[in-house]
Amino acid sequence: MTIKNLEPKELWNNFYSLTRCPRPSKHEEAVRNFLVKWAKDKKIECRVDGVGNVIMSKPATKGMENRRPVVLQAHMDMVPQARAGKKHDFEKDPIETKIVDDWVYACDTTLGADDGMGVAAIMAVFESKTLKHGPLEALITTDEETGMTGAFGLKKGELHGDYLLNLDSETEGELYVGCAGGIDATITIPYETEKAPKGMTAYRLTIGGLKGGHSGMEINTGRANANKLLFRHLRWVAECGIRFISIEGGNMRNAIPRDAEAVIAMPKEHVDCILKEFDKVAGWVKKELANVEPDFFMKYEKVRMNPTVMTECSTQKIINLMMVAPNGVIRMSRDMEGLVETSLNLAIVKTDGKQFVMHALLRSSVDSAKMALAERLVCLAELAGGRCQLSGAYPGWKPNMESQLLKTMKQTYKKLYKKEPAVMAIHAGLECGLLGGKYPDMEMISFGPTLQSPHSPDERCNIPSAKKFYDYLVAVLEAIPAK
Repeated sequence: MTIKNLEPKELWNNFYSLTRCPRPSKHEEAVRNFLVKWAKDKKIECRVDGVGNVIMSKPATKGMENRRPVVLQAHMDMVPQARAGKKHDFEKDPIETKIVDDWVYACDTTLGADDGMGVAAIMAVFESKTLKHGPLEALITTDEETGMTGAFGLKKGELHGDYLLNLDSETEGELYVGCAGGIDATITIPYETEKAPKGMTAYRLTIGGLKGGHSGMEINTGRANANKLLFRHLRWVAECGIRFISIEGGNMRNAIPRDAEAVIAMPKEHVDCILKEFDKVAGWVKKELANVEPDFFMKYEKVRMNPTVMTECSTQKIINLMMVAPNGVIRMSRDMEGLVETSLNLAIVKTDGKQFVMHALLRSSVDSAKMALAERLVCLAELAGGRCQLSGAYPGWKPNMESQLLKTMKQTYKKLYKKEPAVMAIHAGLECGLLGGKYPDMEMISFGPTLQSPHSPDERCNIPSAKKFYDYLVAVLEAIPAK
């Protein structure tokens, strides 16, 4: 059985088409062209704006012309993550899927249900000749995952809806009315190199087997950060004369890093002692993380010695920086039980021969708390002799509990499923925050099917929830009130 046979077929067939179309963030040309051609073939009015967003419109069905106009919104890009050892070119290769019980997975890569399911739902609604709805627009944004470029670049006046349905949430039965804002931080620390001292040998230290995941939705699950674990091992042997040759960990600012490695030079006379210490720390970590990270591993292997190494002073400075750098949940919300207020994902570390670079994504539902954490990183960088650049700030989305759209959607859900939906805020960056700044009078709700472990190769979409999500979307469109 393939995903094309799943119900509702109109949803899953469109999602299947998206799995055939490469669409990693920053490389959306193929999927954009696909969507434009698809719309043309379906005789749907479609245009591409100046930043690469796809905007479509569809007139109301007969008798629904007086309903409030609705914008359906999703993003076209996906997070490209593959399991260690999996050869997959996200710019060329299709996503291969498999069905296990009630779940759709990819084969050792991210699935792209975030937010391919939202795009597929929009396509299903727009191609339908039988659904009942008022005037519709669709906004399919570009580069949501790495910078919200499409939402940032959308011009005022492009959309004309009164309501916006953001199809980018990850638990069916939950309506999201607020989200965290975010900001990117990039710390750069210059370092010195020198000719490798005599009597040194080189080893590669690798941390892997971690779950990773979404740096907003899963930051409070206790999942380990590979970058932090790497430097925990290195700190334990920091006084043994080790020198860095190279460092590389993580590859996406909004994904908890699953793998990290450092190539280090060490005095030959201390090799046995250093390797034993690595084993000791790994044993501690295994016990600490046994329940949440059962596949954690640490390994080391001898590699060719490099003629130049980082100086001992620079090596120590970077280890100290990474040991004290904040990571994970910083504070829980005081207003909503169980909601993370402020967090930091220490996402990417690397060396380039001249400087050590650390990328972090900061999130908070309180803008002042977000900026206070950002300034903490600025001070940390200055103490280490470097600098911290802040960029890409986007606002949070403040809940409107008096929204008519919210009232309609709650009533519709209860009518369909005989129970109340949960009304939530989310510790992740939804485009509603940015779009609300451009369209302050537009009421917005975010919802979607149930996804688990997005932004990781364990990403999966629950099949029954996808049907409920689409049926609910169809019912909501029919229930939208008149102007």
